Amino acid sequence: MSPAITRELTKQEFPLAEKVWTQYRGQKADPKTERIFGVFVDGALAATARCTRHPAGLEMDCVFTLDEFRGHGYARDVVQALIDACGKEDIYIHSTLVLRKFYMSFGWKFIGEKEMPQSIRERFLFCFGEMEGCNAIPMVRKGT
Repeated sequence: MSPAITRELTKQEFPLAEKVWTQYRGQKADPKTERIFGVFVDGALAATARCTRHPAGLEMDCVFTLDEFRGHGYARDVVQALIDACGKEDIYIHSTLVLRKFYMSFGWKFIGEKEMPQSIRERFLFCFGEMEGCNAIPMVRKGT
């Protein structure tokens, strides 16, 4: 196995991420508002992280590693690549309860739901003001 390569995907490679995401909520990519970062192992996309520009700020989501590639630190690598490229601005996330400490290790901090920009918060309106009950905690990583 050759060394893993972590880099930003080109717009033409977005379908590769969508294929990975079939195992992760069937997400679709939008080249107009998104940047996608990935870890490639022997030419195969193994892990992803997406940075989406909303009207009021940046959101990171779709941090996902395919089952057969887990346990190698690829999620950490791909999140760091996203931070390196997008981290001059604040980046918001809806962290799952299980991954709070993982994101805190990169500098994300807990915030109240109302502190999250509305255009990002709206993605979780189905929680009706109870994000924790939906297994989601709003967090922000301040830009550098």
